[in-house]
Amino acid sequence: MSELVQRVEELADFFESQAEESDKIGHLTEPTHKTLREVGIVRALQPKDFGGSELHPREFFEAVLAVGSRYASAGWVSSVVGVHSFELAQGTRQVQEEIWGEDPDTWVASPYAPIGRARRTEGGWIFSGRWPFSSGTDLCDWVVLGGMLTDDDGNVRPDGLRHFIIPRKDYTILHDSWDVVGLKGTGSKDVVIDGAFVPDHRLIDPEDLGSGAAARQAGRGDVALYRMPFHAMFSGAITAGTLAAAEGALAHWINYTRTRVSARGVTAATDPRQLHALGEAASDLQASRMQFLADIDRLYEVAQSGKPIDIALRAEVRRNQARVSRRAGAAVDKLVSHAGGSAMRMDNPIQRFWRDMHIALGHGANVAEPIYEAAGTITFGGEPPKNVRM
Repeated sequence: MSELVQRVEELADFFESQAEESDKIGHLTEPTHKTLREVGIVRALQPKDFGGSELHPREFFEAVLAVGSRYASAGWVSSVVGVHSFELAQGTRQVQEEIWGEDPDTWVASPYAPIGRARRTEGGWIFSGRWPFSSGTDLCDWVVLGGMLTDDDGNVRPDGLRHFIIPRKDYTILHDSWDVVGLKGTGSKDVVIDGAFVPDHRLIDPEDLGSGAAARQAGRGDVALYRMPFHAMFSGAITAGTLAAAEGALAHWINYTRTRVSARGVTAATDPRQLHALGEAASDLQASRMQFLADIDRLYEVAQSGKPIDIALRAEVRRNQARVSRRAGAAVDKLVSHAGGSAMRMDNPIQRFWRDMHIALGHGANVAEPIYEAAGTITFGGEPPKNVRM
């Protein structure tokens, strides 16, 4: 067990104790926020020269699973905000200095959906848009937003997809925009930008992230961590957040079933149907965890070797990540179908993990069919669709 995971495990009861209040206020409580900063999970993928730990990505994802299986919203925020450090390490030195130069514990939100539009001006771009689902945004001082460059007539450029890095003073958080049934504590609110100036050094081309050019340009092309495929890392953050919620549901199902007596007077822990459901779900979740982490190890081994990570391996890992999330979701649904009506009482943690897991499954990175199609196409020697990123 890594030092990071050990620190999280020692705080397991604390994270679980914060769930109800965080859900109630619609974002992580200040004690949760403070503790996550002290634990250092968001700095796990951050470069050492800016106060980060630069850990093996497996350690980061194991820590996310440890947090999220106690409180899914805390795990989700840790995962999504934490993976931004991986991207920003591949940005310009100037933007890294702006974000981490004075405070290495500065957090950065997102999302990457290419909603914004940017028109050229001297030295940069004028950028506007409104984005939903900015997880953990109340706790962050910067945000990375997806957008498109446009020509002088406002038409989107074919090569115009970019990530724009924006300081808190240049965007507005819409605090009444987060009213949901699950992952309530993530505070994934809408953010708005109206004509902010973004200098050229605060843009990242996702194509450069995918090809490894961004890491090389940032002087980090020889660091194994930053040779990892961007899309496997970001989508892995979503997979980890989803799987963590499923593991939390399983743990609470076991605790609840241990003493549960059904309406027919049967002790649930001795009911063959309950035991069959448990055996199947526990095995599927264990398999999901093992597959997910083993794939991260496989990618990192190639990254350490200095060899290119070919498209076949990238596609296989993305296929597996989508399948991990879907398998975990199906396993928990089977458990919940055997848990009885009391599992849906608001004072029963099972229902919270179940709701959180289903909201997580709705994330674009968990939409499995395009990933399966692309991976299969590559298997048979074809070219995957350009809008499916590996």
